[in-house]
Amino acid sequence: MKGGFIIKKTIILVLILILLIGFLSREKEEVLIPNEAIRFRVIANSNSFKDQNIKLKVRDNLQKKMTSVLKDSKTIEESRNLLKNNVLSFQENAYNTLKKINSNQNVDVKYGKNYFPEKVYKGVTYKEGEYESLVVTLGEGKGDNWWCVLFPPLCLLEAEKTQEKEDVEYKFFVKELIDKYFNNN
Repeated sequence: MKGGFIIKKTIILVLILILLIGFLSREKEEVLIPNEAIRFRVIANSNSFKDQNIKLKVRDNLQKKMTSVLKDSKTIEESRNLLKNNVLSFQENAYNTLKKINSNQNVDVKYGKNYFPEKVYKGVTYKEGEYESLVVTLGEGKGDNWWCVLFPPLCLLEAEKTQEKEDVEYKFFVKELIDKYFNNN
C-alpha cells in the first residue's frame, strides 16, 4: 500500500515540476521580434472614429501592396532594397486610398530609423525606441498608431491568414519565421 502511495505522490510531483518548468521556459520565449527586423507603422491623423477607420483602410491597402512587393524576398537586405525602392509607390498607394474614400488628409511615408512608442501586444511589452521601419503618417499624425513586423514578414502573413478567416496565433508565426529566416531550417 505504502509503495503505491509513494509512486502516486512522485508522479504528481513530477507533473507539477513539468508544468512549472514549462511555464517558466515560456516566459523566456516572450522575445518575439528578432533584433534584425523591419517594422511597419501607420499613424492616424487623430483618435476620432473616422480617422482611426481611415488608418485601417490605408493599412489594409498598403499590406496588399507590400505583400506583392516583398513576396519573393528571402533576406533582410533584399527587403530593405525593395522597401527603399518602393517608398514612392507606397506613398501613391496611401494617397489613392485616401482619395478613394474622399479624405483630404496628407500622407507622409518614410523608410529608415523611426521612433516607436512602447506597446503591449498579447502580453508582451515592446520597448520604445528607434527601429528600422516604414512609417506612414496620416494628416497631423496625432492619433493612435498600428504597427507590425515586415521582416520577417509577420504582419503580411498574419494579414493573409486573417483574410482566410483563420485565427492563427502571432507567436506561432514568429517562431516559424525566425526558424525559417534566421536558423536556416
